Amino acid sequence: MEDTAQNINPLERRLDISVPLDTLHAAVEKRLRQMSRSVKMPGFRPGKAPLSFVRQQHGGKAYGEALEEAIKAAFGKAVAEQRLDVACYPHIEPKPAQGDDDKTLEFSAAFEVFPEFVLGDVSGAQIERPVVEITDVEIDKTIEILRWRWVRYDPVERGATKGDRMVVSFCGKKDGEEFAGGSAENLPFVLGQNMLLPDFEAAVEGLKAGESKDFDLRFPQDYPAKNLAGETAQFSVTVEQVLAPVLPEVDAAFARLLKIENGDITRMRAEIESMLRHEVNGRIDAYLKKQVMEALLNANPIPAVPRTLVAMETRRMTEEARREREERKKRGEESEGRLTQEEEERIAESAKRRVTIGLIFAEVIKTEAARNNDLRAKPEQVRALIEDVADTYEGKPQETVNAIYADAGALANMKRIATENNVVAWTLEHAKVTDKTVTFEELMGGNLPE
Repeated sequence: MEDTAQNINPLERRLDISVPLDTLHAAVEKRLRQMSRSVKMPGFRPGKAPLSFVRQQHGGKAYGEALEEAIKAAFGKAVAEQRLDVACYPHIEPKPAQGDDDKTLEFSAAFEVFPEFVLGDVSGAQIERPVVEITDVEIDKTIEILRWRWVRYDPVERGATKGDRMVVSFCGKKDGEEFAGGSAENLPFVLGQNMLLPDFEAAVEGLKAGESKDFDLRFPQDYPAKNLAGETAQFSVTVEQVLAPVLPEVDAAFARLLKIENGDITRMRAEIESMLRHEVNGRIDAYLKKQVMEALLNANPIPAVPRTLVAMETRRMTEEARREREERKKRGEESEGRLTQEEEERIAESAKRRVTIGLIFAEVIKTEAARNNDLRAKPEQVRALIEDVADTYEGKPQETVNAIYADAGALANMKRIATENNVVAWTLEHAKVTDKTVTFEELMGGNLPE
């Protein structure tokens, strides 16, 4: 068998491979004999049909399978001999017969290889590690947020203010005619949460239960309903109820609502502090990981990455984005389910970046392995990640742990994350890392420098 590799561009290769016909025919016969031992055919007991009958009935299938295996074996042997690091499955095409050669089948395999590069030095990379102090102020603010989970609303006779729940009935008309979606009966909303248009809420603020009001409202230019965008409508509103929020007291009963069995306030505050520390550490890890990726990208300017891998990642990310957009459209959060051309272009760029980062991570792992430093995920690291995820779910954490271990895809994802964490830790060891004190609000609000 003769094989030749030809460069098409820095990463694309085309490999000519040949499959001897006698080897292929022998493989077909072997498959047919194997099939004849168990195949079921009318008029014969299982495994007793003559080989000629099996060949007539299943010869095409046996030939196709044998040819596929022969091509795969020939391709694997060829790339091993030429030491090609194949990035994706090849595109195989048959080649026309050359002359009187009837002893081989010729094929052309087109594929891409991984780029070769020497891992860049990250020792000069500047990375900032946020340092955040969690004080009683952050704990008190969190408790205030948690109190709103168990808010109740009691009727009041005063005019509505922001934070009150209002129940209204209204009818909207444009040019004297009612329009779709412009009317409702007993619609509840919390004033100030912008569930309704700001001008609508401003018009009903201050009204008491039983009061009515007529007013004009101009719809925003970007209003989802195109027939109403920028138009003015007339609304008649009647307030059915005004209810004021009543928050639970911070006492033992409230602590028990937060799963503190003995209602111990001190323990409740400690649990909240632990939860905040967990969230802070997660944000810090994400911020460090983002900087590490930038440092690795800057130190490793790979000129070309496999286009096939980028295309696969682009398709995956695009489908995910489309599903999310459709879900938001169903919930009324989006007016359009399709992605714009600009969004698709951003996804393609992000896909290329992800593939590039993956190649660099792989090179770090390979280079360190040659130095007897294994950065691949360790079982105990994977276990810790899984248990950390399980702790975020209510119920029985062990059931979540077992479910992740039983799901091959979920388990593989955990291993990937653990490996990425090891590469991040390796980079931080080699880069210049300085601590920077930031506030809790800056970190949680995403207001750190890019």
